[in-house]
Amino acid sequence: MSLLVIAEHDNAALKAATLNAVTAAAKIGGEIHILVAGSGCAAVAEQAARVAGVARVKIADAAHYGDQSAENLAALIVANAGGYSHILAAATSNAKNTLPRVAALLDVAQISEITAVVDADSFVRPIYAGNALATVKSADATKVITVRTTGFDAAANAGGSAAIEVITAGPDLGQSKLISRELTKSARPELAAAKIIVSGGRGMGSGENYHTLLEPLADKLGAALGASRAAVDAGFVPNDYQVGQTGKIVAPQLYFAIGISGAIQHLAGMKDSKVIVAINKDSDAPIFQVADYGLVADLFQAVPELVAAL
Repeated sequence: MSLLVIAEHDNAALKAATLNAVTAAAKIGGEIHILVAGSGCAAVAEQAARVAGVARVKIADAAHYGDQSAENLAALIVANAGGYSHILAAATSNAKNTLPRVAALLDVAQISEITAVVDADSFVRPIYAGNALATVKSADATKVITVRTTGFDAAANAGGSAAIEVITAGPDLGQSKLISRELTKSARPELAAAKIIVSGGRGMGSGENYHTLLEPLADKLGAALGASRAAVDAGFVPNDYQVGQTGKIVAPQLYFAIGISGAIQHLAGMKDSKVIVAINKDSDAPIFQVADYGLVADLFQAVPELVAAL
């Protein structure tokens, strides 16, 4: 049995999310291959070859794969799907765009955001915003799977010695074209991979308060900044800060939820955090039901005191 993991990358470096998908593949069992599709992405293939547990890396290097368009990438995956029992990718925005197309072209059902592997045919995935876990079994000859990265540890990114195989690139389908890409640049850790996250909600009151109060705390802790959907919808911060079911799914070592009530949508994105600290003046806020440490206090007083004490 062979499994194909789709690499998440930026044509220069392998993204950490791929390592979590490799671990999920290892739990299924079988020979693991990684597909790297991009433009000028030889360095990515070399990094993938060093991942522990990977037997082979397939690289398709062509200009039309440079923007990772879902149409071209899905066609390439399907063209190389023969012989693979499972096709996996981390449940990132790119994979959520690409793998449903792969499943449709293969005429199979996608299994989305698995958090555990029961056996080669059965998987656990959250439903109802994470309030219930479903065990699903697939009889499809090829299982197309996205992996919730918080459910699996990252595979070691060193120690492997996989063979690298150059495969033929497919044609440019010309169905979409990347016009521009705006990337948020920050000296802080990337939100999805951060070990400490400081998040603010509607209780911050304004974008100015959000930055004035939370940035000093994040600086002290070396943390990433996050936000609830309510804070994003209110315009306090950009939507790439959003943690939740419709934002980023995170599981840091330490998560601060400040001025966040704890709506189901938000809890679905952060309740797997190792330690959760909540600060809210409402003692009945749902966030306290999942918090390891809760402080019922005015955040405008408590947060500056916390920063001063650190």
